[in-house]
Amino acid sequence: MSCSLPCPVLNSLQLPFLILLSLCSPSVSREVCSGIENKLTMLSNAQDHYNNLRRTYNACEVVMGNLEITFLQPYHDVSFLESIQEVSGYVLIALNQISRIPLQNLRIIRGHQLYDDKYALVILSNYDQEGRSGLSELPLRNLTEILSGTVKFASNPQLCYLQSINWDDILEDSKTNNLAVNFTAANCPKCYSQCHEQACWGPGIENCQKFTKKICAQQCSGRCRGPNPSDCCHSQCAAGCTGPREYDCLACRKFSDGGTCKESCPRLEIYNTVTFQMERNPHGKYSFGASCVEKCPHNYVVTDLDSCVRSCSPGTHEVDEDNIRKCKKCEGPCPKDCSGIGVAHLKDAMSINSSNIDSFKNCTKINGNVVILEVAFKGDNFSKALPLHLEKLEVFRTVKEITGYFLIQSWPDNYTDLQVFENLEIVRGRTQHHSSISFALANLGIRSLGLRSLKEVSDGHVRIINNRKLCYVWSLDWKQLFKSPRQSIIIKGNKLKEKCNDENRVCHPLCSDDGCWGPGPLQCFSCRYYIRDKMCVERCNIFDGKVREYLEGSRCFQCDGECKPQNGTETCRGPGNRNCSNCAHFRDGQHCVKSCPSGITGENNTLIWKYPDENKHCQLCHLNCTQG
Repeated sequence: MSCSLPCPVLNSLQLPFLILLSLCSPSVSREVCSGIENKLTMLSNAQDHYNNLRRTYNACEVVMGNLEITFLQPYHDVSFLESIQEVSGYVLIALNQISRIPLQNLRIIRGHQLYDDKYALVILSNYDQEGRSGLSELPLRNLTEILSGTVKFASNPQLCYLQSINWDDILEDSKTNNLAVNFTAANCPKCYSQCHEQACWGPGIENCQKFTKKICAQQCSGRCRGPNPSDCCHSQCAAGCTGPREYDCLACRKFSDGGTCKESCPRLEIYNTVTFQMERNPHGKYSFGASCVEKCPHNYVVTDLDSCVRSCSPGTHEVDEDNIRKCKKCEGPCPKDCSGIGVAHLKDAMSINSSNIDSFKNCTKINGNVVILEVAFKGDNFSKALPLHLEKLEVFRTVKEITGYFLIQSWPDNYTDLQVFENLEIVRGRTQHHSSISFALANLGIRSLGLRSLKEVSDGHVRIINNRKLCYVWSLDWKQLFKSPRQSIIIKGNKLKEKCNDENRVCHPLCSDDGCWGPGPLQCFSCRYYIRDKMCVERCNIFDGKVREYLEGSRCFQCDGECKPQNGTETCRGPGNRNCSNCAHFRDGQHCVKSCPSGITGENNTLIWKYPDENKHCQLCHLNCTQG
C-alpha cells in the first residue's frame, strides 16, 4: 500500500505492543468492492461459489458491506483475500475446509451490519465431515478494532491461537459485548515468548497481538501506539496510529478525507458572509462509506444528506439534477412502474378486474395497456373473478403514463366521468388495439371525460363512439395532443353538440378556445387568462388576497412564506426569500429569514453566529463569541 506521508519509525519501547504494525496512513484512493449477504447458503456448487467470491473480493481493499468467506475447499487459491483492509459490515468465515485464510491485512471491522443483529466476526464449523482437514490458520494479526458488535466462534476443531486473543483491546465496548466462544482445538502451541500477555494470532513474532487500547496512558481518550502520554492517537483515529495527528491514523473512526480523519466530510454548501446565502463549497465532498469523495461512484445516487448510496430510501425517488443522480422526496406517491394488460403476469388477461386491480396500487407508469371491459363489473366465470368493487378504481388516480393503449368499453352507471384518471398525462400507444387504436371510449354513460391532465397521445388513432350522454368532447382540438401526422380522431354517436349547449354543458368562461374536459375552471385544456396550480383564474393575488402571489408568464405562484404581505403593492417580485418587498421576520443581507443564522458552517468550517438589530437586520456576532 502506497503512502502519501513519510512513515515514522517506532522506538524499541513500543515494539512489544505494535510489532510490525503497518505504519502508513490510510491511502487516499483505495479499491472498493461491494459485499454480499448469502450467509450460509451455497450458490449452485462449490466451484461456482468460489468463483463468485473471487469476482467479488479480488483486489479489494475496502468491503462496502459484508465479507463472507464460505465453502472454500483445500485446493482453492485464496490469495485474493490478502488485500482486504477494512470491512464496513460483518465478517463471516464458515463451512470452509481450507486450512489457511489470509486476512493478515484486515485492520478494522465497522459492524454497520451485524450477523444475527449481534456479531461482527463469526467463525463457524470450518472442518470436513471426517475431521481430517479444516481451518487451522487465521492470521488476523493487524485486526485491532471492531467498532460495533461482538464475536462468535464455534466448531473449529483445528483452529488454534484465537483463545489467546485479548478481545477487550479490540472490541469498542467490551463491557457490553458478550463473547460467544467455543474453542475446541487441542494441543495448541504457545505464542512467541515476547508477545505481550501471551496473546497471538499464530506462531512467530509477526503474529503477536498488537495492543492499541489496554496499554495506553491515562491521558489517551482512545487508541494509542505505545504506553507513553506522547503515544496517544488523535480522537478521530481507529485501529491505532503512527503519530498524534489526525493524518497519522491507521483507520478512521468516522470519515477519511484524503488520508486525514474527520468527524464529517466537508459540507457541499457553506454560508457566504458577503452574499448572505448558502453557496456551493468548492472543497465540499460526499460521504461514501467511511470516506469523503468528490463525486459518488458510478451507479450510486446522492441522498439529501450528501451521502452516496446504492438505492433511495422509501418516500424518495431518483432524479437527474445538474448531471448528478439524486434521491428526491416524492411529491405524492413515488414513481412506480407496473405491468398492464398484455404484459408479464397480465399477459393473458383480457381486462382489469377484481383479481388484478390491486397490482396497480401506487403505480405512476403502466407498461402495457389499460383495458376495462364489461366483465370487470359483472364478474368473469372464466377467470373466476368476482365483480369489481367500484372504490377499487381509485388506484388509478396516481397513474401519469400508459405506454400501450387506453380502452374502456364499460364504466359504472353512477360515475359521470373518468376522473379517477385525472392525473393521466400521456398515452404513448406503443401497442395499439387492432394495430391502430391507442385511445378508445365506447358505450359509456359518462357526461364528461374529466381527463384534465392529458396532454399527449403519442401514436395511434382516437375513437370516442356511442357515449350517449357525453358532452364537451367536441370542444377539444385533439390534434394538439397528437405527435404523428398519421393520427386521426373519430367522434360520433355522443350527445349532440346543440343539446349540450341547450343544457349549458359548455366550457367555463375562464377556459381558452382550446376547449375543456368537463365543467368548471379545473377542466380547461388551457386558460384564457391565468392559471393557479391547475385551476384557471381571472387574476393573480398580486396586490391583495389571503395568499399573495407573483406572476410568471400566465401562471400565479405563491410568494415565499418569509415575505410580509403588502397592501396595495406587490408582496414579492419572484420566487424565494430574496425577492420579498418586506420581511415577515428578519432580513439577512438580501434574504428574508425566520431567524438569524446560528451556528451555520461558513468558510474553512468556521461557524457563523448572528443577532437581529433594532431594524430586524441580522448582524455578525463579535469574533470572540462562540455560541451566539
